[in-house]
Amino acid sequence: MSRTPTMSRRHLLAAAAVAPFASMADVSPAFAPSDGAAFVLVHGAWHGGWCWKRLAPLLRVKGHTALTPTMTGLGERSHLLTPEVNLETHIMDIVAVVECEDLQRVVLVGHSYGGMVVTGVAARIANRLSHIVYLDAFFPEDGKALKDYAPIPPTRADGWRIPPAGTPQDFGVKNQDDIAWVARRLGDQPLRTFTQPVRAPAETIAPSKQHFIQCTQISWFAEAAQRGQRRGSRVHDLLTAGHDAMITEPTALAKILLEGLPPNDGK
Repeated sequence: MSRTPTMSRRHLLAAAAVAPFASMADVSPAFAPSDGAAFVLVHGAWHGGWCWKRLAPLLRVKGHTALTPTMTGLGERSHLLTPEVNLETHIMDIVAVVECEDLQRVVLVGHSYGGMVVTGVAARIANRLSHIVYLDAFFPEDGKALKDYAPIPPTRADGWRIPPAGTPQDFGVKNQDDIAWVARRLGDQPLRTFTQPVRAPAETIAPSKQHFIQCTQISWFAEAAQRGQRRGSRVHDLLTAGHDAMITEPTALAKILLEGLPPNDGK
């Protein structure tokens, strides 16, 4: 018989906030709530931690931790944007969160450009990870940069700030209120995050612990998922969502994250 855990005030508030969403789908956790996982959700280029606003409560209500850090120079940290901010800066942003919070059994989720970041993070703190999830994301090989997989959009006149490469609609957002909400929050991306290579030996984390959620047919994300699958990773399809699945289909995405990942077997 399963045991119902005692919920903290934070979890009770989260439950009340997402009750209308939770009733829409049967989202059964792959991790028992008593063994709650720590989800660290890493946003993509031009975004910020704000983009997980709808997804994170759906994970918390099931007894898991869900952290949504914003990387340096983006979102509410846009005042820290400088030409020196690079991929290494963002990798250390996430490593610092995991270490300072002393997280274990981490499910590291990287969206889009965030795939570059989580790959570098995994190389530093693989012992703290349970799974790594590439959400319509880049899956870099050791020594390669984002520019090796996709063309870099033009910078502004200063030569180092890259404005958003598309509108919210280009990211798959269709609801008019959501379009306005996303448009107000997208910000410039520093060039060096796209040009600095990642250092990530292939043996950092086992393919069985890597998952790909494909949300579009964009060539570089489709190629990443196919390459992961060839290595033995599992690919989940959410092709109805568009690129920003955490905004457009948070319930379906939560269902994959909670049901699609097998419990950590310690290997």
